[in-house]
Amino acid sequence: MRGILALEDGSIFVGEAFGARATVVGEIVFHTAMTGYQEILTDPSYRGQMVVMTCSHIGNVGVNEEDVESDRPQVAAFIIRALSPIVSNWRAREPLADYLARHGVPGLAGVDTRAITRRIRERGTMKAALSTEGLDPEVLVERARAWEGLEGRDMVREVTCAVPYEWTEGHGRWQPHGFRPEAGGRRHVVVYDFGVKRSILRRLVDRGCRVTVVPAYTPAEEALRLRPDGIVLSNGPGDPAGLPEIVGIVRRLLEAEIPLFGICLGHQLIARALGARTYKLPFGHHGSNHPVVDRSTGRVQITAQNHNYAVDPDTLDLGQVEITHLNRNDGTVEGLALRGRPVFSVQYHPEANPGPHDADPLFDRWVGLLGGG
Repeated sequence: MRGILALEDGSIFVGEAFGARATVVGEIVFHTAMTGYQEILTDPSYRGQMVVMTCSHIGNVGVNEEDVESDRPQVAAFIIRALSPIVSNWRAREPLADYLARHGVPGLAGVDTRAITRRIRERGTMKAALSTEGLDPEVLVERARAWEGLEGRDMVREVTCAVPYEWTEGHGRWQPHGFRPEAGGRRHVVVYDFGVKRSILRRLVDRGCRVTVVPAYTPAEEALRLRPDGIVLSNGPGDPAGLPEIVGIVRRLLEAEIPLFGICLGHQLIARALGARTYKLPFGHHGSNHPVVDRSTGRVQITAQNHNYAVDPDTLDLGQVEITHLNRNDGTVEGLALRGRPVFSVQYHPEANPGPHDADPLFDRWVGLLGGG
């Protein structure tokens, strides 16, 4: 069955359809990881985006119940060079194509993903339309151009939880129906769910934390009434400039002087709450091989990243906040810390499933700032 990808610049790519029969529009990005397609597919930070994998061979380990970062695929579409006809991992429960079809997500294989990636690098992130239903290519180009895009939109409402809940799974032994629950620790951590990955929650449980997850628009006063020892502001999708109400919540949390840890979107929201500006990168950072330098030590970490926006360093009040980490590729801000306060944030993903885990000690550092231990 034929599938067609159309970019807003008029480019057309024809390949083999897999997954669901559907026609979708979205923002197209490329991802440079060699492994972990299941974690990528289910990361809520990809809401509204079509992901192109630069690794040429995808699907060989199928899909399992352990490695998902949310309860379903979050991408708008999945675009790859070659779909493996064989699933050869003992943990696999179903093939990739069946998993996407079950959740209504279209895929496209057999296209030149190198050419798509080069076009994105040259022209920036673009709007795109993809169809596995046989639509005319020119119709798809027009659909891509007519789509409103993601800038300024509130994508967090589409991925946040509806009600608060307790999270008890660590990275302990996998049992037939899930990870073994761990006993709640003495440190109580509230996690704001802007599209939180399950790996972040498990990292906290592994370190002896009792974790409560709250919806993105939970008022600061309501979160503080839970008497947390610290608050985590999670990753999430979209443009932080489209979240003024959440920025106001974060500003009130900063005024409460409680330990805060911001990850990815959470990092950007802290910056905006401090009066800084964010801007859109030409084609974003999506991969598990981004070098980041810790300015306090000069050491470089290889990090997992997934974001299209960055903090403008020229708009930060450096008397109030310190830039702690920088990207070695393009010099963008990768970490912040408030001077004299137990508050810091990183633009990258220290939970980093499936890896690398260079930044994992950031969780130890933050938990060490909490009381109640």
